[in-house]
Amino acid sequence: MPTKVNYEDVDAVGGGLHFLRDELDCENLGVSVLECEPGWTGKPHDHAEDGQEEVYVCLEGGATVTVAGEDVSMEPGDALRIDPDERRRIENGDAESTFVLAGAP
Repeated sequence: MPTKVNYEDVDAVGGGLHFLRDELDCENLGVSVLECEPGWTGKPHDHAEDGQEEVYVCLEGGATVTVAGEDVSMEPGDALRIDPDERRRIENGDAESTFVLAGAP
């Protein structure tokens, strides 16, 4: 049976991160919507312990994602795959941005 949720109905953590995995009853796939204020910077992290690769899709705005020390510019429509052991961090630009983040082992 399909499960449906509107991300705006899910409480955000850290200002604008809406975790949807539990709300959608996902077993393996994590899906989140990230709304970034101008100038917002995320916490550097990796997923080496859980083996989770991620894909970031920029829907609105623009940001720089630093992956393993390399800056990758993201504009609307861009998708970026990141290996589990690569350290990553999002640094938003001068406008509001919206991303969909998906990850699975």
